[in-house]
Amino acid sequence: MGAVGDLQHVKEGRLTGANRTILKIGAQNKELSYTPDLAFFGKQTRPIFKLLEYATDPYLTGLTGNEDACITFLKGIGIRLQGERWRRWIDLEENEKQKIVSSLIQHQITRGIPAHRLQRMVQEVYTLKNENEGTELRDAQEYSTLLNATARYDRAEIGLNVCMGDREDALEDAQRLLKEHRRNLVEGMKFVKENGVVELEHLKYFDAGNRIRDTIVGIVAGMSHSTIGNRNLPIIAFARASTPHEKEGLKVSARANTNLLQRGLNLGRAIHTAAEKVNGTGGGHDIAAGATISLQTKNEFIKHLNEEIKKQTTK
Repeated sequence: MGAVGDLQHVKEGRLTGANRTILKIGAQNKELSYTPDLAFFGKQTRPIFKLLEYATDPYLTGLTGNEDACITFLKGIGIRLQGERWRRWIDLEENEKQKIVSSLIQHQITRGIPAHRLQRMVQEVYTLKNENEGTELRDAQEYSTLLNATARYDRAEIGLNVCMGDREDALEDAQRLLKEHRRNLVEGMKFVKENGVVELEHLKYFDAGNRIRDTIVGIVAGMSHSTIGNRNLPIIAFARASTPHEKEGLKVSARANTNLLQRGLNLGRAIHTAAEKVNGTGGGHDIAAGATISLQTKNEFIKHLNEEIKKQTTK
């Protein structure tokens, strides 16, 4: 297993059925590969210390959200951070990757993190072998973020053209939108950090008003979940709806983590129930969900949602 030899029981990825068949066909035709590797986002494009700084699943105690600590950690285990540029995961030798994974495991164990949470550090990852190394298109996770950025700024046709093979104008436009997207996420994180979150017994929340676009407030919530406020509580984000016909509405985005799911939380069900009680609409997945409600019902919605989460997690 190369760089991930410390985790001997990496399970096959979550793609099953027809998706798994398509994956195998792609690999047979040398279009892609799927192997266990470090699961953190940005292996193609981010400096290695940024991989650790932005890691949230699992949360790296003492490292996540702390750039200086991540740099010190890597230097402390003998990892060279710079060559001609900041080194990325793809620039490392196999023995360096192995050292980082082993050291991260030891780092977490000494801080009392259970083994089942450590296994999330290494998962099946998907590499598109015919795309240029070091670009967002090489890694399926980063590719999806590039496409996401085009849709979130109402330019989905650009993402479609990239998928259809345009590696010139469409790709350039997509990368420009991705840079704008990243700037907006940084500004969103800054807003949450400066303004903080309100913590109730069973949830924490923030209201971005018009300061964070409603199409990205859920991402900001997910990025903020582990670093701002009590990370043992799900985070709920509010933003003013941006579409004209919803101008008096509030968009709600909620995020949790796998530890909360193990306690019985299903955000999709909780959001759906709470939204229904205030004549709104909502739903989603167990770990991520959303709703649209009226401005006037925000406080009532929060009260109902806090109660629903309590019911699920205190059985």
